[in-house]
Amino acid sequence: MPESRHDDPILLPPSRRYTAEHEAFRDSVRRFVAREIAPHADAWDEAGEFPRELYRKAAAAGLFGIGYPEAFGGTGPEGDDPFLRLILSEELAWCGSGGVAAGLFSHTIGAPPIAAAGSPALQARVLPAILGGSAISALAVTEPGGGSDVARLATTARRDGDDYVVNGSKIFITSGMRADYLTTAVRTGGAGAAGVSLLLIEAHRPGIARRTLKKMGWWASDTAEIHFQDVRVPAANLIGAEGQGFPIIMRNFNNERMSLAASASGAAQACLQDALDWARTRRTFGQRLADHQVIRHRLVDMAGRIEATRALLDDLAGRLATGESPVAQIAMAKNQAARTMQFCADAAVQILGGTGFMRGTRVERIYRDVKVMMIGGGAEEVMKDLAARQLGI
Repeated sequence: MPESRHDDPILLPPSRRYTAEHEAFRDSVRRFVAREIAPHADAWDEAGEFPRELYRKAAAAGLFGIGYPEAFGGTGPEGDDPFLRLILSEELAWCGSGGVAAGLFSHTIGAPPIAAAGSPALQARVLPAILGGSAISALAVTEPGGGSDVARLATTARRDGDDYVVNGSKIFITSGMRADYLTTAVRTGGAGAAGVSLLLIEAHRPGIARRTLKKMGWWASDTAEIHFQDVRVPAANLIGAEGQGFPIIMRNFNNERMSLAASASGAAQACLQDALDWARTRRTFGQRLADHQVIRHRLVDMAGRIEATRALLDDLAGRLATGESPVAQIAMAKNQAARTMQFCADAAVQILGGTGFMRGTRVERIYRDVKVMMIGGGAEEVMKDLAARQLGI
């Protein structure tokens, strides 16, 4: 079935918080997705990868630089707008391939620590290539024995003269196979969060071994397990001060969780659109599917959850834009958005019936991607616990 994208009256237009500049950016992202990604999303999913040239195209379209310094190809601080980030993630999700979006924009979690805390020399050396699409950045934090518990990480970086010597392993690393730069969490000190630092590790260094992991969803995104054995990294690649990696990682996680929530919201909207299109044209027992009350009610349930999720995300973007740091609310929003995506993906596949179960349909791809949205960036249970601590419960 055709994968449509059009404004439908079942959903309200975006909040009045969005300016004409925001909507122009939305149109730009929408055109890029329709031209460069959507026609190929299924083929790339089946292939388990997408062309490296897509990074350069996205950079040339102005999609890579939000909030980064102008000197390195970014929009500058005045362009560091949470609404633009929300729009970007939401619109990318309409392609129906979370793997393409995650892999193409892995720099949004790999590069911010460099821009925020890297030395001027380090920034000048790597950010122009990353933001220009000629180099790929990935974040390497999660470990086989730690999962979401960053404070327990075991990968070590021992100072040896002008270098650090890195040993350990990372797992579930998005763009881990093709990345040129790995923003890596390492232990330079004692136990707990205070011993965590960040190092930029060039992925070609001797002693690095990478292995591809196969996944339930996000097929087009390469996901890797990475081993470091006596990898020598210049001390100049330290991001921030020793022992200051944990707060940098936590700030990074807040942005990642907002992005994941917006992606989940966009995917839910795509599911509603496909379910609507199908229900309006498919005929059963002498009438359209949409003429059956049970189907109409299912569509309204989808729309209601999407509206609630969009309103929450719009509110959080507004609060972030005024300098607030609503950590608990971001954690809850990630869970809310992932649940909305789960409900809408399930409902859409059910409405499409056998067609929704077939490979090659957008809703089938989105259905496979649901679980990673409930785990990545902090599992649902971890988000609830984080929110509880922040709320003083």
